Order: sequence, then structure tokens, then C-alpha cells
Amino acid sequence: MKRIELTQQQVKWVGRVYPAGETLWLGMSGSGIEFTGAEGTLEVVFAGGEASRVKGNEGNYARAAVYIGPERRADLCMDEPEKRVRLLNLGKDDRVRIIKLSECAMSAVGIRAVWTEDQAQVRLVPVSSRRIEFVGDSITCGYGVDDEDCEHPFSTATEDVTKAYAYKTAMALGADYSMFSASGYGIISGYTPDPSRREVSELLPPYYEAYGLSQDTFGGVSRPQELKWDFSRYVPDLVVLNLGTNDDSYCQDDPARQREYQREYKAFLRVLREHNPQAVIVCAFGLMGDRLYPFICQACEELVQETGDERLYTVRLPEQDGSVGYAANYHPIERAHGLAAEELTARLREIMDWR
Repeated sequence: MKRIELTQQQVKWVGRVYPAGETLWLGMSGSGIEFTGAEGTLEVVFAGGEASRVKGNEGNYARAAVYIGPERRADLCMDEPEKRVRLLNLGKDDRVRIIKLSECAMSAVGIRAVWTEDQAQVRLVPVSSRRIEFVGDSITCGYGVDDEDCEHPFSTATEDVTKAYAYKTAMALGADYSMFSASGYGIISGYTPDPSRREVSELLPPYYEAYGLSQDTFGGVSRPQELKWDFSRYVPDLVVLNLGTNDDSYCQDDPARQREYQREYKAFLRVLREHNPQAVIVCAFGLMGDRLYPFICQACEELVQETGDERLYTVRLPEQDGSVGYAANYHPIERAHGLAAEELTARLREIMDWR
């Protein structure tokens, strides 16, 4: 068996992955690696973050998967500091994807080593001509999508980014993707069960220039929010922003709060434009309620008037109505994500002229 080097010369990095020694750390939902040519046997060694060393931490362990072609051949939660996966009978042209299914905030997972047969000729997966970055909250993460009981709480074990609208949209468009999302986070307030209390500890914009945000660490050394992201590493053609569902729990129908959300949303759009000067920015919203959508539209209109930015669009996503059911904590089930992905995919094809 020979070891596959986890460098960008050997494997394709997906999302904001962090190399530390020989381990490649995955924080954000959907981050991972891809390659082809692992003929015969494949062995993957996963490293758990600090969260994996805490017993009884169910609901917060990082979840990861290994795909061979379209088939998910391994699905694991990192409840131990190290886990090994051994897969057999790979074809020489099979595409291997190793990705993190759960979000950054609760826990991280590292790819410590990947081994294959000595005769295998490992090859890079080509970079797509279409590149998207998704910025969002629990909806983008795929919160609870594997638990179709609306009364159940959050758990990384039932979170799966591949069943959420963003990942589905990227796959439908044949695009590379990068996710930057965290459950409960917003623009001016994170989710709050009490509208009189603003949740200021869960705001996403302050972390956008970092690798992520997490209670966990990469290899027991640094937290993702302590590491500055290099925006030249991944240059998207398109940024899709979907933030406001958690803000709405605070804003309610209060005009002053809604206007504040509009102002800060516009300020975050300026940050997105600063770091993505050539990208089209699409502001999508509405899957779990669209009360703030008019304020998103107004923020975009004001920014266009102020800057002349003609690469700024809004898309209203179809609101879930329960007709196809709900997932944990009344989040969208996969069918609702699919309907949103269909709408978003169609609109992005028009906006980007991607046929």
C-alpha cells in the first residue's frame, strides 16, 4: 500500500480545508477532498478534533462520509480521536470524495492519511469552470435533514449538507462549491427564543474572513476563527448569500429592527464584494419564512444605486409549508430542500447564462 499525499498537486481540495503537518482539517460543511485512480483498496484514517475526546458528546461529534462515485460507502461520527475506513474493489476511474457532512461550529475532523494499492495511479479531479460560494445558516448546513421529527433538537448526527439546497444546486449546475455556514447565526442577531433579547454572540459576518468558527480546534492547536482565510485560494464566479432566518426571530415586525437588519445586510454585501470583486452575488431567501425578504431587496437596490454594482441579484426561495413534512426543529426536510434547489438552479442558470 502507498500513501496518497494530501497536497493540491495530488488531490483536489474542496472548501476551506486547513493543512497542518500531514493532516488536512475539515471545518465547514461540505469541505473535503476529491481524486480518482485509487484502484483496488482504499483506506482512510480520520482524526477527531477536541470534541471527539469528550465522552457522552452525542449530538456534537463531527460527521463525515466517503463516496465512491455516486455511492456513499462510509458514514461516520467522530466519537473517537481516530477512526479508519477500509473500502474494497475500487475501479481505476472511480471518483473518490471524502467530505464533512456536519457543520464547523460544533466540531472538526481531519483526514490524517489516505492509502491505496501500490500500482494505483492517483489523479486530480479537474477544476470546474463554474465555482460557487454559499454563505448561510442552518438551512445551508442541512440541519436535521436526516430526522423527520419536527420535535427533535439539533444533532450533528442528523445533519447532512449533501441533502440541502446549496449542495444540490451546485451538483445540478456541475459547479465546484465552498460553504461558509453555521446554525443559528445571523446578520444582527442569532436565533433567539425571546424576541426581547438579541443574540449577539452568533453573528456570521465577523467570521467570514477566517477559516470558520468553532468550539473545536484543528489538531488541538488553533480554532478556525483564529486562522485568516486566503481569498486567493478559491475565487468564485458566484456567491449565494442566504442569511436572515435567525435575525427574523429577533426582528419580528419591529420596523426599527428590520431597518437595522437592512443596513447591516448591506454592509455585509460590501464585505462580500471587497473579497469577491468579480463575482456575481445572489441574495436568496425565504425557505423558512420570507418576512425579511423585502428588506434584503431594498438593501440590494440601495447598494446598486450607491455603487452602480450591476452584478447583484435577489431570489425568493419557495417557503416550506409543511405539505411535504418537516425535519428536526421544523427545519426543511430533503424534499423541501429539493424544491428550493430547483428554483435556485433555474434562476442561477438565467443569471449566469449557465446552460
